[in-house]
Amino acid sequence: MDLFDILTLVVIAAVAVTLGFGIRSLYQTDAGARSRSNKLMRLRVALQAVAILLLVAGMWWKSTQGG
Repeated sequence: MDLFDILTLVVIAAVAVTLGFGIRSLYQTDAGARSRSNKLMRLRVALQAVAILLLVAGMWWKSTQGG
């Protein structure tokens, strides 16, 4: 496994964890739950964008380097 593979797996795991916390926050009834859930979902979208960029960069790198 090279650096792009490891980074991609780490970011995908971070997306999954953030999604779990966001869904959990949706079902809480305290005063700050809605705001926290919204922030977590925005973070998830940002992490997904990073994951997509890493996937594209990794595919480009492997196509140019013959890997």
